[in-house]
Amino acid sequence: MLDRYADAIDELEPGDDEIETTELVVTDDVLVKAFALGPGAELEPHEHADSTNVFHVLEGSITVIRDDERERIDAPGVVPHERGIDHGAHNETDETVIFTASLCPLPG
Repeated sequence: MLDRYADAIDELEPGDDEIETTELVVTDDVLVKAFALGPGAELEPHEHADSTNVFHVLEGSITVIRDDERERIDAPGVVPHERGIDHGAHNETDETVIFTASLCPLPG
């Protein structure tokens, strides 16, 4: 089967304030990770100095944090983060939110 999404997220069941992750694609030059954020969970803002990071919101609504900005993104949504920019995500809903993060190129 070519599609890795359904099987990969099937076992992700975070509780309140919890984050669970799984790797969907790992190659020499790209990483695609799925994140499941339970209600209230926050992926702390961080940056990737040498890589671009792209969030793909697949299920639910997530508040994306970039530097001092916060914006609610509903599925389906795509949010790019340039190299060196602080970014994170907060689930401010009562439902689990699923998004992927693609990192390219991989840090050396």
